[in-house]
Amino acid sequence: MAPQQTGSRKRKAPAPQEAAAGSSSQGSAGVDGHGPLPLKKPRRPAAQRSLVNYLKGREVGAWDRVRFPGFDREPRGLAVRKLPELLRERELSLGTLNKVFASQWLNAKQVVCGTKCNTLFVVDVQSGQITPIPLMRDRGPPPALVQPGCGIHAIELNPSKTLLATGGENPNSLAIYRLPTLDPTCLGDRHGHKDWIFAIAWMSDTVVVSGSRDGTLALWKIDPDVFQGSIAWHSDAGFPVYAHIRPWDVEKIPRASTNPSNRKVRALAFSAKKQELGAVSLDGYFHLWKARNTLARLLSIRLPYCRENVCLTYCDELSVYAVGSQSHVSFLDPRQRQQKIRPLCSREGGTGVRSLSFYEHIITVGTGQGCLLFYDVRAQKFLEDRASASPYSFPGHAVRKLKLTCGKGWLSHNELWVNYFGALGELPNALYTHCYNWPEMKLFVAGGPLPSGLYGNYAGLWS
Repeated sequence: MAPQQTGSRKRKAPAPQEAAAGSSSQGSAGVDGHGPLPLKKPRRPAAQRSLVNYLKGREVGAWDRVRFPGFDREPRGLAVRKLPELLRERELSLGTLNKVFASQWLNAKQVVCGTKCNTLFVVDVQSGQITPIPLMRDRGPPPALVQPGCGIHAIELNPSKTLLATGGENPNSLAIYRLPTLDPTCLGDRHGHKDWIFAIAWMSDTVVVSGSRDGTLALWKIDPDVFQGSIAWHSDAGFPVYAHIRPWDVEKIPRASTNPSNRKVRALAFSAKKQELGAVSLDGYFHLWKARNTLARLLSIRLPYCRENVCLTYCDELSVYAVGSQSHVSFLDPRQRQQKIRPLCSREGGTGVRSLSFYEHIITVGTGQGCLLFYDVRAQKFLEDRASASPYSFPGHAVRKLKLTCGKGWLSHNELWVNYFGALGELPNALYTHCYNWPEMKLFVAGGPLPSGLYGNYAGLWS
């Protein structure tokens, strides 16, 4: 990405002083009438503290070779605040796939995605090529209670990016793939969840937790011996052989008196610093668990906005969880009675907050109205769209908040669309997932139409 310069110029480093006539080039002291002068230290070129220089330095690899004390955080924080203004969209064609629910970067050019139509695939964001990944199958036929059309709701990489956790062919099962080859490694099926897996969080390279609609959390330990050596193959069918595992611990979400039948786990977020796991259930509660070899519940908190709490993220820098609901993002420090950060309202037509992510103190909000918003938690305000401000504006003139609106994607004009939505024209896509590739300064965003009966998709690379 080549950022544009808008009204700013690069400062030139001061030119080195020329040596005085008659002096040697190195190590000699000047002499005046009162004796020798002290040696002059060579002047260090002035640090060029601008976003442009920071990004240019990354392009040529100079950022890792030259560092100035206290300079690391300044350009990084500036880049976090300024990057959204520089992003431009390039839509990616996903054919006729239905609704991308989950995504993660595998490397600088590949993103792995999961869809409502139960397709796991890798998309090359440079060429647009799509490579399907075979799903793992249970040992026996899927239970009669499994409903079609759930799809893959979660994809997570372990900290070392050597394993990938997602759903299986049966959406109740937890599938583990080895990276970078995406060889199938193991599947947690019969002894795990009895309903769809909605959320996954890694606690270490070999310990992962899954949350399900059946109201349980399952803790899984991946034995390193499982993925030692090569993958064997069936000679007749050609399917890869993988291990079948069972959870080490299964814990139930406590029932709330207000809605005991709706304790479905919808989202998870892990704090590595505190070794704690946050969970959001659809009955409007946030639950905090101590995560070690087993899960021990610490507390449960009634959320201030309890409708459609479907996404959760954690900020290490601020030690707060962020929960996305139908119209708000709530910030929780579980150990504070009174929360210091007030909730923010998305004001996007009540279509809901569909995806959240933290980077330092900036939270990115994906909405059901096809747009991305950016909120500075420290300043407690949205990032502003400076391009909307007129140079003739008077001081204090209101500046619009920065909003990136995504393209139209692909939508099937099926019977439901014809009967109920055709007269509305183009429908915005809900942004169910987004993920940053900060070293490359790129953002992958994906989703699809919000109404459950509509069939379509959207994917875009912002860079």
